[in-house]
Amino acid sequence: MSVPFYQVDAFTGAPFAGNPAAVCLLPEPREADWMQHVAGEMNLSETAFLRPRNNGTYRLRWFTPTHEVDLCGHATLASAHVLWSEGVASPDGPIHFDTASGRLTARHKDGWTQIDFPADPVDPIDPPAALLEALDGATPEDVGWSGRDYLVRLQTAEAVRTLHPDLSAVQCLDDARGIIVTAPANADDVDFVSRFFAPSVGVPEDPVTGSAHCALGPYWADRTGRTSLVGRQVSERGGTVRVHLDAPDAERVTLAGQATTVVRGRLHA
Repeated sequence: MSVPFYQVDAFTGAPFAGNPAAVCLLPEPREADWMQHVAGEMNLSETAFLRPRNNGTYRLRWFTPTHEVDLCGHATLASAHVLWSEGVASPDGPIHFDTASGRLTARHKDGWTQIDFPADPVDPIDPPAALLEALDGATPEDVGWSGRDYLVRLQTAEAVRTLHPDLSAVQCLDDARGIIVTAPANADDVDFVSRFFAPSVGVPEDPVTGSAHCALGPYWADRTGRTSLVGRQVSERGGTVRVHLDAPDAERVTLAGQATTVVRGRLHA
């Protein structure tokens, strides 16, 4: 049996930018071990596995090269893009994904994919010594915990761009998927910048992290009083994420991005 797969650059309108994800369309259920082997073979930050259910609903799972994860933004965006661009689903209606984080719904609007995610509000904490060590000399203005990741605010966008964290120290942080580093942007069309490091799940630095914006959205909405924001992840590849909340303390956040397919193929394994 061969499986159709696609490589999609997510959170970008042009190829060779944003965050690449592999998307596999499964005609029948497969074991988690097999999916993990495929994700390791793809060697991208995430590989998504889609299996159709009923009435425009899909089972969706995400794997890094080393771990299954419970939420991934860019591979969800890539999955919706594949279903629409390959004619599997109509862009006139929503796509529903059943995931480890509950149901996620994608909609197509004006060339952008909008996906409804659970918000990850950030609670302020005193930074643990191991986190400060991981920042390799950078001085945080604010530190919080999202329940999934540490969020570290630095003073300037340039400080975020030039940060060189100690990845071995990041990997040793207990109970954290990774570190989100952020600061206000110094551009008219962007509200905040960020980077994301998660070596403990096989992703030293993620190019563009949708799930991190589930925390960044509420964090910056609370501090700016605005519920529609634009984030720019300033990794080497870079990407743009539009963020909307109904209120700063909303339980859901809508992330929007663009995507482009760069590879189509079939997996024989």
